[in-house]
Amino acid sequence: MSSQAIPEPVARLIDAFSRLPSIGSKTASRLTFYLLRAPDELSETLSDALRDLKTLTRFCSVCGNITVDDPCAICSDPRRDASVIAVVEEPLDLLALESAGTFQGRYHVLGGAISPVNGIGPDDLRIRELTQRVADGRVLEVIVATNPGQEGDATALYIARELKDSGVKLTRLARGLPTGSDLQYVDSVTLLRALQGRTPFT
Repeated sequence: MSSQAIPEPVARLIDAFSRLPSIGSKTASRLTFYLLRAPDELSETLSDALRDLKTLTRFCSVCGNITVDDPCAICSDPRRDASVIAVVEEPLDLLALESAGTFQGRYHVLGGAISPVNGIGPDDLRIRELTQRVADGRVLEVIVATNPGQEGDATALYIARELKDSGVKLTRLARGLPTGSDLQYVDSVTLLRALQGRTPFT
């Protein structure tokens, strides 16, 4: 498509959309031209939501989940069991476990997984913060709920090494989860069984 045929504001929005994960140039163009034809209130709602996303949300200083208030609602809920922590890679994984509706512990969001290919090492994740949470003596069990697959397994093994002398019980989700899949795409029944069937970390 000729750059002369597209006004600069339209081209900028197409470029912005195309930088998002899983959105190619054709999808970005469709979204942009849809918004051009849509009622003004839709564009205004989208604009307000994007602005609030960046200005009102932050990461919980305790668990690393996205939140408006710090600490987040889960960390500040006295009904949640602070002695059990599920370690997940991303906030979307936390949401997946929450959707199963049975886990009543708390979480620790790493912010990714160890991936040398992508230049992500242990120091780029919130592993140090996890060891600090365990060191205070209130945590009795850490459930390693990283995604099945090479990067998730490497991250899990690193965490196991870091916590091996902590005295905390270390478990892993049952391996009924499909290898290579992300928690956010697993149905709630499978997640429930994985939580219930978690095994000691070896």
